[in-house]
Amino acid sequence: MKNPQGRLWFMGMVLAIFSISGCGKEAYRDGTYTGTSSLDDTGAYGEVSLTVAVGKIQQCRFVAWQKDGTLKDEHYGKVNGEISNQDFYDKAQLAVRAMEHYAAQYVEVQDLKKIDAVSGATIAYHQFMEAVEQALEKAR
Repeated sequence: MKNPQGRLWFMGMVLAIFSISGCGKEAYRDGTYTGTSSLDDTGAYGEVSLTVAVGKIQQCRFVAWQKDGTLKDEHYGKVNGEISNQDFYDKAQLAVRAMEHYAAQYVEVQDLKKIDAVSGATIAYHQFMEAVEQALEKAR
């Protein structure tokens, strides 16, 4: 192409095609990978398990553990199996629901930057992000 304008048009088209085809996306190896967050102020941490197939996140599981090794689940926020402080229990359960939300949303959008933090569950959000990053490092 001797025409500089034609050359610019051609280069623009090539860039557009690469952008549309997703050549800039990072590829991950197929497999199951785990990642763990650092400890929070209470000694709790989050753990992620990612399953990758055909370079795409197919499954994501996120759980969090208390300092004593107890899983943060439907019992999180109870004292000796009882709800002694309803407000505390409600906040704890909000975090449990948010953990499920983060994992499901990640499978749906395939991009950590597009995961929305749930108000009241930002510690879980940061643990999720850190654990996923660690798992993805293993998948690269």
